[in-house]
Amino acid sequence: MSELTRLEIGTIVLEWSPWTAWQDVLVDNRGGLGISIPNRTPGVYEVKYADHQGAERIHIGMSGDLRMRVRQGLVKGATPHSTGRRIRQQEDVSRLAIRWAVTDRPAAAEEELHRRHRAQFGALPRYTLLT
Repeated sequence: MSELTRLEIGTIVLEWSPWTAWQDVLVDNRGGLGISIPNRTPGVYEVKYADHQGAERIHIGMSGDLRMRVRQGLVKGATPHSTGRRIRQQEDVSRLAIRWAVTDRPAAAEEELHRRHRAQFGALPRYTLLT
């Protein structure tokens, strides 16, 4: 007889930050001059064209440390982030906006955001390689 495992994954509620211009995320927040991104905090983030009102994203990702992944990796390229490098090389980043949400279950949240994007648009976001 085979073994069965039932996974009951509860509801995840994401409280998104406002959409923030890529260029504004680039500004360091030391001294309160830039945008505050949660530090050493897990969560998910999305990137889209700021001038498009639709729901299509160009990237959806997750992280165990939102500030490090979003500001230092994705936007600045100070830490490794292959998607960030491709976006910075191939896009006019002045047209992009980013938002993030804190969750203690970033992998599950990312997987569901990817599933919803696929259901609505038929594919993962352009710069998202895996789910």
